[in-house]
Amino acid sequence: MSAAGGGEHFDLAVIGSGPAGQKAAVQGAKAGRRVAVVERDAAVGGACVRRGTIPSKALREAAVRRVDRRFWPGATDGIAPEDVEIGRLMRQLDRVVDAHSLYMQRQLDRNEVVRLHGKARFASPHELIVRARDGSERRLRADVIVIATGSRPRAPSHVAIDHENVLDSDSILSLTYLPRSLTVLGGGVIASEYASVLAKLGVAVTMVDESDRPLRFLDREVTERFLADFEASGGRYLGSRRAHRVSFDGVGTVHAELTDGDTLASDKLLVALGRVANVEGLDLAAAGLALNERGVIPVDASCRTIQPHIYAAGDVIGPPALAATSMEQGRRAVCHAFGIPPGHPPELSPIGIYTIPEIASVGIDQSEAVRRHGGALVGRARFDEVARGQISGATSGFLKLVADARGERLLGAHVVGEGATELIHVAQMALVAHLPVDAFIENIFNFPTFAEAYRVAALDIAGRRARRDEPDLDAAVERAPARVGVRGCGTALGEP
Repeated sequence: MSAAGGGEHFDLAVIGSGPAGQKAAVQGAKAGRRVAVVERDAAVGGACVRRGTIPSKALREAAVRRVDRRFWPGATDGIAPEDVEIGRLMRQLDRVVDAHSLYMQRQLDRNEVVRLHGKARFASPHELIVRARDGSERRLRADVIVIATGSRPRAPSHVAIDHENVLDSDSILSLTYLPRSLTVLGGGVIASEYASVLAKLGVAVTMVDESDRPLRFLDREVTERFLADFEASGGRYLGSRRAHRVSFDGVGTVHAELTDGDTLASDKLLVALGRVANVEGLDLAAAGLALNERGVIPVDASCRTIQPHIYAAGDVIGPPALAATSMEQGRRAVCHAFGIPPGHPPELSPIGIYTIPEIASVGIDQSEAVRRHGGALVGRARFDEVARGQISGATSGFLKLVADARGERLLGAHVVGEGATELIHVAQMALVAHLPVDAFIENIFNFPTFAEAYRVAALDIAGRRARRDEPDLDAAVERAPARVGVRGCGTALGEP
């Protein structure tokens, strides 16, 4: 490949240094290419570090420790949520953010990636102009360009977000004290994470969403378990509903009027109705690119746009907008651009959702297994069946293994409960290595651990396999929509 035009030449230029951009740059550098990363902020890491993944997970960790009597015996007794200072809950956030940003910067520097700080825009399909904060401009050209500019909270036209009473996922982190009550509009990952965390802290949370259940792209059993725990924490989910008007009374109450005539009143309201791609100022038209009707950059399964040398990865191409997914998309995009085998299929990358309880999955779910293979055998292990669950007092949750109709080939795993996002990696490695279900039976797990749930679930499959002549109830599973996972890079070219 050869890029025509003036300016300093790079083999690869990456716009954005968040999860997708950082991994794309490192992959290019490790392939021996000359790489530049353009980051508009003073520090690397993007919104993930400063306003997204790390801050929200820090709040979750603080919440878990705040209400967990193993860490704070009696901490929740007699304490109202409005007495809890968010700043105190997240007192270590700045340290964590600075440490992670420094780590990412050092990794880029170690791989000799050139870091340019400023706003990038296309001058032509192969050329970028980077405008620094002091107004100076630098022109560069690249054989391959990766757009990884991330996203920001979507502000729907019918809701006025004032960032004080009506909040988005950025401004909710700026609250000084927890509200007594909160209405959450949305049922996706961000909505579910904040709703469950704040409910666990004693806030009266009501979620409102057009879907009949939150996190609908996940296995139904998993979301039902999550919803049961959310309601046990005092939360409420109003499915198949929509707020058509939101107003603040000027005193201390936000009103959300629903399309069915009901009105919800709460101290604060969180709008979590999707994300918007950050493309302002990029001048995509100069590169011959445009957003699709969903407001994201359309790409094929390899994250390539209609311009063969321009790729896009991460939030800028749409859901699932998870950090780990974005990292994998950035890596795979660069692998494709330079003819490097990308490794295992993208659906073998795990999904981790940091709700309370945690949720994680890898591979395909039960309904997808039935659709693809004509049937499925499923094994389950409840955490109250595992000694570690009883010892830890974390008995709510389960691990679910999905196998083919013969009950031999592992197709997926789904976990809800304590440590789910860590536990899922056992299944990930099993899938990557093409291990059979019986591998979990034939090998030993430490006792007592949550990992023993793999053996319990595998034994459940083996028992069903032995009763093969009996009606297979699992094959009659409801055909729910396919899960949103790391399926290539998401939006197919021309896909609605």
